[in-house]
Amino acid sequence: MNSVNINKLKELDFQGKEAYNTLRSNIMFSGKNIKVIGLTSCIPNEGKSSVTMHLAEALSDAGNKVILIDADLRKSVLIGRYRIDKPIKGLTHYLAGLNTESETIYHSSIDNLDMMFAGPVPPNPSELLGGAMFADLIQSLSQRYDYILIDTPPLGSIIDGAVVATLCDGMILVIEANNISYKFAQKVKEQLDKSGCRILGAVLNKVDMSKSGYSKYYGKSYTAYAESK
Repeated sequence: MNSVNINKLKELDFQGKEAYNTLRSNIMFSGKNIKVIGLTSCIPNEGKSSVTMHLAEALSDAGNKVILIDADLRKSVLIGRYRIDKPIKGLTHYLAGLNTESETIYHSSIDNLDMMFAGPVPPNPSELLGGAMFADLIQSLSQRYDYILIDTPPLGSIIDGAVVATLCDGMILVIEANNISYKFAQKVKEQLDKSGCRILGAVLNKVDMSKSGYSKYYGKSYTAYAESK
């Protein structure tokens, strides 16, 4: 199998690590049937892809075999953000029938974590994600991995996340603190509800704890909070 080095992955401080450990624990206690988990947000730049990556790292650190699928086919950031410096065959190559599953999965430099990158932008992202090949891929990977994390596009912008949600055991909504209105978040939640997928909870991201009474307990750099239900 191919391999890649994950570079420039931000080192979390103690509070940040504890936040992702809490999120990991909440997911694991949601039930053993929760294996395929999608992450979405309301708009771009809320930190969804970073949350997905750190959650994948937290799950793999606990000894789980994890694969992260970048299904943000329209505006993927993972290859550029983590300085992947080699040609990549990605999800769109597989869904277009150009490459096999094994040719598009990469062992990462993080123990227990494999990755499938997005690949080039296709003309029909929603159709590819809603097709039989993607469903078959998820079914195949479910036999070999403890967790499948799927990074999906912001649901407040395009419908792709809801398409992927129909194949997931649960979805997590990433919300940037002080940037997304309650009304908008509820609208995105309603869109997820229509998919029939269970909503595991939300991650409140980019929290400035210096402006919160919690800072005296958790410190000013605490960056994520997870609530599962």
